[in-house]
Amino acid sequence: MDPVTQSKLIENRRQFFGRSTTGIGSLALASLLNPGLFAATGNNDKSQNGLAGSPHFAPRAKRVIYLLQSGAPSQMELLDYKPTLKDRHGQELPETIRQGQRLTGMTSGQKSFPIVNPPFKFQQHGESGTWISDLLPHTAKVVDDICVIKSMHTEAINHDPAITFFQSGHQQPGRPSIGSWFSYGLGSENADLPAFVVLLSKNTFYQAQPIYSRLWGSGFLPSNHQGVKFRSQGDPVLYLKDPTGTDRASRRQMLDSLAQMNQIRATEIGDPEIQTRIKAYEMAYRMQMSVPELADVSDEPQSTFDLYGEDARTPGSHAANCLLARRLAERDVRFIQIFHRGWDHHSSLAKHIPVLCKETDQGTAALITDLKQRGMLDDTLVIWGGEFGRTVYSQGGIGNYGRDHHPRCFSVFFAGGGVQGGISYGKTDEFCYNIVENPVHVHDFHATILHAMGVDHERLTYRFQGRDFRLTDVHGKVVKDILI
Repeated sequence: MDPVTQSKLIENRRQFFGRSTTGIGSLALASLLNPGLFAATGNNDKSQNGLAGSPHFAPRAKRVIYLLQSGAPSQMELLDYKPTLKDRHGQELPETIRQGQRLTGMTSGQKSFPIVNPPFKFQQHGESGTWISDLLPHTAKVVDDICVIKSMHTEAINHDPAITFFQSGHQQPGRPSIGSWFSYGLGSENADLPAFVVLLSKNTFYQAQPIYSRLWGSGFLPSNHQGVKFRSQGDPVLYLKDPTGTDRASRRQMLDSLAQMNQIRATEIGDPEIQTRIKAYEMAYRMQMSVPELADVSDEPQSTFDLYGEDARTPGSHAANCLLARRLAERDVRFIQIFHRGWDHHSSLAKHIPVLCKETDQGTAALITDLKQRGMLDDTLVIWGGEFGRTVYSQGGIGNYGRDHHPRCFSVFFAGGGVQGGISYGKTDEFCYNIVENPVHVHDFHATILHAMGVDHERLTYRFQGRDFRLTDVHGKVVKDILI
């Protein structure tokens, strides 16, 4: 029954008495079974459980930290070493390799597709001997803790649908984001902080792709599951402070009265968003105490800043956000996501990508090291990667080369959370253009993350407009080969 019709029926005398026999009786029984059910909403419960029966099995990870590199880092410059490109530099990419695959409008009109060998060196690191670019010296130090997936592929060839696909499992906007699915399915272990927190790193590249708040939106899930963005300037979250002249006691009284009125209205019309609003007010009240303490890093020792770098003292830097992510993880926030923009290099790639690596490399590696030192890496899944890859051929002239979008193959890496460290998974051809071994699709990527958190991706569903939706749509398989 829709809420409007139900509201009209409530005014009917017969309907009122019919509802009363079960409604009041159910409330009375519930109050006897759980005396605290109708207590003041300002409680001290430190957990907010998700769906009944979740997790579906014993999880290896309790939380996820997702470092999304918006703009698509070039896999050939960073993680997928192709030594034979040196001898092919400047040669035309064979048509047999391209196989008539779709190109973007930025290079589809090119008459020539010359191969470009990365000008940066690769070396083997760690006991695993994994090849890592010299652009990532700090990541190279933790290579035995990471699993590099070299065979990621996607269907989207442009930024917005591609990043939307990674965030929601669908190229069109409107679906719940990945963090919202975790909030909905697993809930939170800390009632004083949101289950899903978003951090935006400062951007230094003038052509960075925009980031929209819908990327951490809840879609058709209740809106209390959307990501909460923490700001790097001013108050971390807007409107947390009490109005001038208001003390905590009066604020608590006001919220209790407002919750009672909202509950009456929710009972009348059955709109679930009213319950969401009640939860949002309560979360904001508790965050008034938890967020300032969380964001204050003055209690961190000098060794922390030696590890993360001096950039960690600059709010909004990638290093500072990685440190904040560790502090959020310590407080059992379920899903933490850091967006770093600027990886979209269609020209002057050799000039720009070292800058981006310098901004991100130390903070990323420090986060993995820090979690490991604290005994938290085993149950924290760290993810690094962009929305697609880059072409082996040059966009524009070779002397000032760039690389176009390439969804056919690219690299990401996982660390911790039940994933094997010191391994590479999947393989691309010698041109880094097609996958030749163990392809991993975006839906497989999502299914594997959910599995690490103890969730069967086929069972985490939400009914909307007569259909059961899930993050992996009707696809996806867990990449079990990379799991411990």
